[in-house]
Amino acid sequence: MGASTAQLLVYEAMADVVLYDVVEGMPQGKALDLSEACPLYRCSASIIGTNDLADIKGSDIVVITAGIARRPGMSRDDLLNTNANILRGVSAEVARYCPDGVVIVVTNPMDVMAQLTWQASGLPKQRVMGMGAILDAARFRTFVAWQLNVSPEAVEALTLGGHGDQMVPMPRFTTLRGVSITHLLSEEVIKGLVERTRNGGAEVVSLLKSGSAYYAPAASIFQMVKAILFDEKQVLPVACLLGGQYGVDGVFAGVPAVLGKAGVERIIELDLNQQEREDFQRSVDAVKGLLQKLGLK
Repeated sequence: MGASTAQLLVYEAMADVVLYDVVEGMPQGKALDLSEACPLYRCSASIIGTNDLADIKGSDIVVITAGIARRPGMSRDDLLNTNANILRGVSAEVARYCPDGVVIVVTNPMDVMAQLTWQASGLPKQRVMGMGAILDAARFRTFVAWQLNVSPEAVEALTLGGHGDQMVPMPRFTTLRGVSITHLLSEEVIKGLVERTRNGGAEVVSLLKSGSAYYAPAASIFQMVKAILFDEKQVLPVACLLGGQYGVDGVFAGVPAVLGKAGVERIIELDLNQQEREDFQRSVDAVKGLLQKLGLK
């Protein structure tokens, strides 16, 4: 996922990139391969591969994809303890070398790892966020577009809550050129699309059999990086620390937010109906349960 993200950034000549990994030679090899593509991409970006985290010093944006990936039959939550131990060490080093940077956490279970990173790093809450909701929304857009036989570009989708089995795709706020899909599809069809979205990552894992999704996650990370680097003020669904919005305080969860050079610059609070509020709270409670297991809540 990290290498795919780097490729997108280099292809668009958007930024210099440092690839870090604990495996000797692997980030160096990927960096060399990407560097050799730069003449064909017409890009003069610098790509460095390293096993020394000190090389990220001064980075504007740090994307954390470290951790073990899911295997068939595993949930995101099964990765909890192993990935938490990895991120505790990484977070402190990121804060040390990039005290002014924005951190995007991708490691699963993502909402919990974003909260751990924020607490372990001591960075301001607006500069730590998780990538998950934007990926979930992209999957929902894809499945809705296939069902309606339209371009996925014409579909806008929204998901809320944790990036897990309790995520909350929002049909009422998912539209085809401004028309809610609740007016275009039956309740039964929508229910099937929601369920497929919730299982979107597991579906990819089951097909690959070794490894998890990386193209769509990388594209999601790219959108977030672009919005921050260019101060676009894009409204994207991302995991950020809620401070009373949606009736939740002190927990990371996916919500629409304005992304700019400062990170999460504003959280957009939607007027949810009773069922949507209950579904969102159920998803947040699942995140809280995992936080409690790690002693973070």
